[in-house]
Amino acid sequence: MAEGTRRPRHGAWHGQGPVVCVVAVGGAIGAAARYGASLLWPTPAGAFPWTTLLVNVVGCALIGVLLALIGEVWAAHRLMRPFVGTGVLGGFTTFSTYAVDVRRLVVDGHAATGAAYLVATLLAAMAAVWGAVVGTRRVVGAVGAYGGGSTG
Repeated sequence: MAEGTRRPRHGAWHGQGPVVCVVAVGGAIGAAARYGASLLWPTPAGAFPWTTLLVNVVGCALIGVLLALIGEVWAAHRLMRPFVGTGVLGGFTTFSTYAVDVRRLVVDGHAATGAAYLVATLLAAMAAVWGAVVGTRRVVGAVGAYGGGSTG
């Protein structure tokens, strides 16, 4: 083998295999939940896509809670964040449906609704993550301050 070259590590995929599996399973669960929401609350043609907005905002809020809890409070299993964050919540939230909804509204002559949806989703999703992180930190801090539970 020439100097400076490396032999491929055969164990690299083995180490990432469980992560890939939990992301796939979580993604299927999240996507099924999102699909269920779209069946329960379908959006009529030309209407504001409230269901997709709500799914994305709720998903972002849950991501904020996850970030605060797993990142700062709990010593979770190494597969918890990829399963819940990337998998379940990544499958639940949807950028592709959001983009298709905006395009469909604009193409169908509802540009103002499409623009409102575009801006509302961005602002609400960012506010949901931020609010959830701040709120979770406060709740966890209050519980810890009053001895109401363990934070570790």
